[in-house]
This record gives sequence, C-alpha cells and structure tokens, in this order.
Amino acid sequence: MARGADLAGLTVLALLSVRPSHPYEMHRFVVDTHKDYLTGLPRSLYHAVDRLVRDELIVPVSTGREGRRPERTVYELTGEGRAELATRLRRSLEEVGPDGLAFTAALSMAGCLPPIEVERALRGRAAILEGRVVTADESLRGLTGSGLPPVLLLEVEYERTLRAAELGWVRGLLARLESGEITWDDPGNRELLGRTGVDAGPAGSHGPGGEPGTPGVPERGPATGRGEQNARTDDRKDRT
Repeated sequence: MARGADLAGLTVLALLSVRPSHPYEMHRFVVDTHKDYLTGLPRSLYHAVDRLVRDELIVPVSTGREGRRPERTVYELTGEGRAELATRLRRSLEEVGPDGLAFTAALSMAGCLPPIEVERALRGRAAILEGRVVTADESLRGLTGSGLPPVLLLEVEYERTLRAAELGWVRGLLARLESGEITWDDPGNRELLGRTGVDAGPAGSHGPGGEPGTPGVPERGPATGRGEQNARTDDRKDRT
C-alpha cells in the first residue's frame, strides 16, 4: 500500500536501496549532500526509521558496538520496502503538488529507479503541467475580457509563469534523458553512489560490513520508539 509524501521516510528508503546502513550514517549523508528539503534533523530521520520498521518496510540486520561508543543498528530494505520506494518516487515525479518539495526530493533520488521509469513519470508530469498552463491562459483571457484590472490577475499570471517555466525544464530534462546525455543505468555509477557520503568518519572507523570511513559518531540503539531520546543524545554529541 502506498503511503503519503513522507520525505524523511522516502530518503531512508532510497539510501537503504544502495546498501544497508545505520541512521547516523544516513544523517551525515543528508547533511553532506545538502538535502535541504528535509527539516527537523536528526529527529525527523530517526522517527522515519521507527515508522518504517513498524510498517515492515525496513528491518534491523545487525547491532554492533565499537570501543566505548553506543551501539549502532544497521538496517536494510525488505521486499515491500523496495516496492514502496519505487511507488513513492514514481508518484512524486509525476504528480504536481501544491509545493515543489516532493518533486525536489524525488529528483535527488531518481537514480533509484530505472531511467525508463523516470522518463515515463516525467512525461506524465509534463502533460499535467501543459494542461495547467492551458487552463491558466484560458482563465486570464476570460478574466481580462470581463474587465478586471491587471492588478487582480497577478497571482494567476504568477502561477502560469511558474508552471510554464517548470514545463520547459521538464521537457529539457526529458530530452537529455532520451538522448542518453544523462544516464545512471551503469554499475559504475551505482558503485560510486554506494561510496558517496561515507568518508566523514575518523581513520580506522568501520560501518556495515566493515567498510572503512563510516562516520564514527554515536548512533541510536536497536529499540524502536526511542527516536526522540536518541536524537537528543546525538544532538549533544554533535555539539561536543
């Protein structure tokens, strides 16, 4: 079953589609790559992990402790979680919502879908945008013809201009995808994504599976329902 536009949850699902990880590592990736559509960090991300575990979209696969640091719990996607990620991404790429945050988030994680699915979703979005531009033009002609002064039509003009600009950008992106200028259906690209954002830790630190370079900062324990308490702990750690 598809869930709503939970951007923190979407981000966790996308990161775990690359490889298993623990929440602090995901938090560092979000910060280091400027995923500014997410707010309330780190609590929002920890709470998203709790929700996804509860919904059986992700599962803990290991818990370990390094030195005197608190335990870290590594999570991975379930089959349902992978299907949910694809559903959420396709919906966010295609549907035109009241603001652009969901679309921005989906664009930043578009590489989790095959290029052909991204193209299909973007074509759907372009059709919706084209319809809205046509509707706005008709509204402007009708309202102008009724004798309304231009000052009362500014918001309609503004919305029409925004949709037209977005439509032009989406069409340009589609052209780049269709020509092959932008592609990610390449094992090398996926390997690069899997390595991105894990070099912030001290030398010699290790993360899931023993990869070097994982941030060596305390992370939450395995129990769910403790996101806020652990987030406060991480907040204090970050400031020290």
